[in-house]
Amino acid sequence: MGDIVRFVPKSELERARLIREARAIYDSIFPPAVCARQGAAGRRGARQDLIAAAPGSAHGQKQNAR
Repeated sequence: MGDIVRFVPKSELERARLIREARAIYDSIFPPAVCARQGAAGRRGARQDLIAAAPGSAHGQKQNAR
């Protein structure tokens, strides 16, 4: 019975819609930071694998000694 109904002007609804649309476009071009960090970690891991496999590298010698 004591419910409050808030009036939202059309301009505010339109503004919120445009912001959501712009954010979706931006995210499709520039992925969110969480995805970027995961991708960077994957690339970093691949690079470390290449360094470890390089002939004569200290990392490669340690792996070969195992």
